[in-house]
Amino acid sequence: MQCTMLKAKLHRAVVTHAEVDYEGSCAIDGNLLDLSGILEYEQIQIYNVTNGERFTTYAIRAEAGSRIISVNGAAAHKAQPGDKVIICAYANYAAAELINFKPRLIYCNPDNTVSHSANAIPVQVA
Repeated sequence: MQCTMLKAKLHRAVVTHAEVDYEGSCAIDGNLLDLSGILEYEQIQIYNVTNGERFTTYAIRAEAGSRIISVNGAAAHKAQPGDKVIICAYANYAAAELINFKPRLIYCNPDNTVSHSANAIPVQVA
């Protein structure tokens, strides 16, 4: 049995650029890619907390330490600088791999530095 699971998440990153004329994708600070385990050219889902848009693209590496989150190409119509986004990557895992499975969750400050990381989402309470 295979199961698609959340592999990694950059929570509440802030869009720094929206470049319609750049080749499509989302450029992400190389440090954030490395911390999250998201690979260059990996498919990602972007959930725009600011405007509710949800779209699929792929990750490309921006300069490490640049704090860049640049939504490019047609997707640039779905996000603007200053928007808060959640960037997720998913992967397929065999049942045996799920025994000790934990996603990489990276929480961002408003300047795209890392606030903290975790491997579980807190339980939602009433």
